[in-house]
Amino acid sequence: MPKMKTKSSAKKRFQVTGSGKIKRKHAFKSHILTKKTKKQKRNLTHSGLVDQSDEPNIKIQLCMK
Repeated sequence: MPKMKTKSSAKKRFQVTGSGKIKRKHAFKSHILTKKTKKQKRNLTHSGLVDQSDEPNIKIQLCMK
């Protein structure tokens, strides 16, 4: 059998933390920023964690399972 390949899109979007959780960035911060408040843009800057229900699918894409 050939080796499993990591999905390039997942490789660019997600990062695994030391504890095994998956880190992600927030969406909606690339354009059309004039109508968004300062608070909204500031909160979108920080990274978040992937929900536990989505983790198995992302781990498959990253070839962790």
